[in-house]
This record gives sequence, C-alpha cells and structure tokens, in this order.
Amino acid sequence: MKAVMEALTDQHAELDALLGGLQEPDWERDVPDCPGWTVGDVVLHLAQTDELVPAARISGFPAAAERLAGRPLGSGTVDDLVALMVAHERGAPGAELRARWRSASTAVRELLADCEPHDPLPWVVTDLPARTMATTRLSECWIHTRDVARAVGVEASATDRLWHIARLAWRSVPYAFARAGLDPPPGPVTVSLTAPDGGTWDFGTGAGAATSVTGSALDFCLVAARRLDPAAAELRADGPDAARVLALLRTYA
Repeated sequence: MKAVMEALTDQHAELDALLGGLQEPDWERDVPDCPGWTVGDVVLHLAQTDELVPAARISGFPAAAERLAGRPLGSGTVDDLVALMVAHERGAPGAELRARWRSASTAVRELLADCEPHDPLPWVVTDLPARTMATTRLSECWIHTRDVARAVGVEASATDRLWHIARLAWRSVPYAFARAGLDPPPGPVTVSLTAPDGGTWDFGTGAGAATSVTGSALDFCLVAARRLDPAAAELRADGPDAARVLALLRTYA
C-alpha cells in the first residue's frame, strides 16, 4: 500500500506542476484522446472521480454519481455516466478547476492512507480493495496527465510508477473478459515487460501459461488505457487468446 500511495502522490504532483504552467486559453484546448472534451473537461472529470471515492463510501456509488450528474443514472455505460457528469458541471475557469482537483486529490489520498490494503471501497461495479482503488486512481491520473500534456504540447514522463498500472492491467484480464461476455483465458496469462529504465517486470509464472505478452511496459499500459492500438504497440503476444488479451486489456471499470 505504501508503494502505490507514493506513486499516486508523485503522479498527482506531476499533473499539478503541468496544470500550474497553463494559461487560461490552454484550458480550452481540445484533447485529442478525449473527443469533445477540453483540457478543462479532463481536469473536471478527474476532480469528479476523485470526489466520488469518499462520497461513495458514505452513500454508495449510484447515489454519489447521481449527485454529480444532476440526474438519475439510467442504464447507460460508465462512459455515458462520466460524460453526463462533465456536461453537468463544465464551464468553470482553469484556476477554479485546478483548485477543485487539488482538493479532491488530496482528500482521496488522505482517505486511502487511512485504509488497510484490503479494506473494501464501493465503486462502479463492485467494491474494490483499497490498494486496487489507489492503483485505479493512479492509472486514471496517469492517463489524463498524458492527455493534457499532449493537448498542450508537453512531453509526459514514463517512470517506474507504470509498474503498478501494468500489474493492474495484468490482474484485470479475467475481469476484462467477463465484462466483454467472454469465458476467461484457458490458462494463466504471463507478462514480461521492459521497464522505462531498461529493467524487466514479470507478472505471472510460466508454468501452464496459455498466453504470454512481452514488450514495452509503456506500450502495455497505453494499450490498457485505450491510448494505443495493439497493432501499433511494441508488444508481442503468443498463445490461443493472444489477440483477445491485447484487445481487452484495461485498467478501469
């Protein structure tokens, strides 16, 4: 828990430094990887989803989400929900959005720091252990830090924080198959990735593995974040479910 909380804190600091350098027109820039959203919309989304963590613990996820969306949730997807939330509250100036996100991100770190790793926290589909919640918040902040950086022409860093995100994507493979209405892979999925510093990160064991993935840790995380087409990634997947594993990789509900 300590390691992922340190990574989350560092990721928040990276985004905060990026936002601190923006001028007001930058907040209106379109974000290529989030069609229809501006930089301000992305930061609002991060603030809202950070606010949902403590709010859902008090009133449950549906009620907390409905308050932010300003309407009943209906039967839409998670993407539909976050779009409703952003549409309901968009339009604040950049300084206000940054302040709101800073407050929300601080609150979520404080809540998670008081949790044991396996403490259950209500989320979109089911309760998440606190460590997994911390990792999902890290992943989402990392994804959107890169989105904002790309929108304003800044190069985002690749650090060993990716280890937590890659591990989450690997552990989420059975969940990803289930969400797609598919049977899980017939055997273990192993992953061996080249870290940003040139080292190797291994997840899973080779014994009995039906599918293996090797290649760039950054590309693995970008594929899981839906920011890179698997066909364009520096990844190799072997085994009967290789193509489906890469197609279904995800780090979010």
